[in-house]
Amino acid sequence: MRVLLAEDDKRLGKLIKYMLEQNQIQVEWVTDGSDIYDYAKFTDYDILVLDWMMPGESGVDACRRLRKDGYERAILMLTARDSVEDRVTGLDAGADDYLVKPFEFAELLARLRALGRRSTQKIQQDIIEVGGYTLNRTAKVLKKDDQVIQLSPREFQIFDLLAQNLGIVVPRDIILDRIWGLESDVSSNNIDSYMKILRKKLDTGDGKNLIKTVRGVGYKLEADD
Repeated sequence: MRVLLAEDDKRLGKLIKYMLEQNQIQVEWVTDGSDIYDYAKFTDYDILVLDWMMPGESGVDACRRLRKDGYERAILMLTARDSVEDRVTGLDAGADDYLVKPFEFAELLARLRALGRRSTQKIQQDIIEVGGYTLNRTAKVLKKDDQVIQLSPREFQIFDLLAQNLGIVVPRDIILDRIWGLESDVSSNNIDSYMKILRKKLDTGDGKNLIKTVRGVGYKLEADD
C-alpha cells in the first residue's frame, strides 16, 4: 500500500509515518496543504490521509478540488473537529472516511486496511506501452522492439513519471520534487540535460520525439506527433 500523508504537525506526522512504515506501508509526507493536489495528481497513491487544517490549502479544500477534478482514489480525513456538521462537511467534500484526533494508531491502521480492501480502482499496470516502447515498471526496463534501452536509474524515473502522465504536461518543479526531492540542489539546467540524454537514447532516426518541451512549464510524453 502506498499512502500520501498530509500533516503539518511535524511530531505527529513523523510518528504516523514511522508507524505506518513499520507495517509495510509506503508513506510520502507533506507538511503544506498546497502540495496535496500536485502530489496526488502526479503520483499513484492507494490512499490519501489528509489533515483538515493545513497551511496553504486545507485538507478538506484539497479533497474537494481533487474530487471535482475526477480523482477517484480513497481519501481519509484526519481532524480534531468532531461535530456532526463537520463530519458531514468532510464527507460531502469527498472523503471516504473520517478519523477524529486524538486517535489510536491501531484504529488508523485498521481504517487504512479497510479502505484498501474496499478500493475498486484499477491497480497500476506493471507494463506501459507508449509510442512503440514497452516500459516494464517492475523490472525497471525500457524496450523498443525487444531491444533494451539502457537507462540510468534517474533517466528511468523521469521516463516513468512522464509515461504515467501520458499526454499531460508535467511541470518542472514536479519533476524536480518527485525525482530528486525538495532538499536537492538540482537545477532546471540539470533537468534539461537529462531530457537531452533521454531524447538521444530514444532517437530512432525517424525524426520523431516522444518527449515534448512545453516552454516555460515543463515536459510531456506523447505517443504520436
